Amino acid sequence: MRERIVITGMGAVTPIGIGVAEYWRALVGGKGGVGRITRFPPDGLPCQIGAEVKGFAPEDYLSKKLVKETDPFAHYAIAAMQMAIQESGLDLSAEDPYRVGVALGTSIGGIASIAAAQDRITRTGSLRLSPHFITKMLGNLAATHIAIIYGLKGPSVTVSTACASGGDAVGVAAMFLQLGEADVMIAAGTESLFCTLVIAGLHATRAVSTNNKEPEKACRPFDRRRDGMVLGEGGGAIVLETLAHARKRGAPVQAELLAYANCGEGYHITAPAPDGSGEIRCMQRALEKAGLSPGDVDYINAHGTSTPLGDKIETLAIKSVFGPRAYRIPVSSTKGATGHLMGAGGVVELITCVKAVQEKLVPPTINYEEPDPECDLDYVPNRARRAEVRIAMSNAFGFGGQNACLIVGEFSPGS
Repeated sequence: MRERIVITGMGAVTPIGIGVAEYWRALVGGKGGVGRITRFPPDGLPCQIGAEVKGFAPEDYLSKKLVKETDPFAHYAIAAMQMAIQESGLDLSAEDPYRVGVALGTSIGGIASIAAAQDRITRTGSLRLSPHFITKMLGNLAATHIAIIYGLKGPSVTVSTACASGGDAVGVAAMFLQLGEADVMIAAGTESLFCTLVIAGLHATRAVSTNNKEPEKACRPFDRRRDGMVLGEGGGAIVLETLAHARKRGAPVQAELLAYANCGEGYHITAPAPDGSGEIRCMQRALEKAGLSPGDVDYINAHGTSTPLGDKIETLAIKSVFGPRAYRIPVSSTKGATGHLMGAGGVVELITCVKAVQEKLVPPTINYEEPDPECDLDYVPNRARRAEVRIAMSNAFGFGGQNACLIVGEFSPGS
């Protein structure tokens, strides 16, 4: 019999709120987190906007020494994990450290630290770097720091599958539990990419919005006037446990992870397959693995990045998988509020699905003003909506045809 996997704790650091409660309140209230970039002077860049984390003090979660020695992408991961562990009620000192592991997703890791170091060398000519430079930039060291802080010696893996990294980290964590390699896995996604190098690079791929005059409306998933994604940053974390382990310690269960699917497209380094075949296959496979039919899904948190092509293809894929019922399923993209959280998105958006199941409330797609004939589903425009959500699907699709799909459901102890 397949081992049931449950979510017992959640944590989030986002551009619209620190902590899951604050994030969710802002999200369903239609608050947006996009504005002019303040992390560095964006003058001269074609894209000068982003969704930065605000009001976050890393010293509240890390020692001053560790703050100095680590990149913000690690700060967000460690903080989100601390929140998730606290909510789960886990006493890690009482757990077998070899049975607790970490799976983390990030698309580029400490790229801002890399860019800053190169800029310093170029400006000064000095090759003297901090002894912590390499450990700040390496993507796997966010998970390493978490393991060190909590003394965890179980499975440890860092996943880098572009925008699908967070979703894949959750899936990999679940696989370790299914394989019997751990009783508890902490899964996280994290990202902090704000630097001139990344913004200029994303613009070169024609991926980002240049609506600098109205930053708060720049990210408009599925809207006819969408002109590209808006970069965001942050971190999300969940505690996953086998149901047997959660029951043994009397843990609070937030939701059940019903399925994870991953598939590649083998098509293009940035563009999705025009027929949506990879996304279709991923959603279908997730439904099959969960033992569900298309009629069982009550809400879809779309990847919905606000790119002209991506939103159109995802809409096509959803219609192919769900048939006529696609028009009756609430589909929303929370990236209008948070921007594209890249490696953090898959986890933060899964948390969104868990909250939708718990609260019976579907968050809106903000900035949806002009319908696009090629994007004709129910995108829950601008206002949250009450709905009987028992099962929710979260899509995370990345550059290179990296497709991940997760399904969560209301926890039923007797099922």
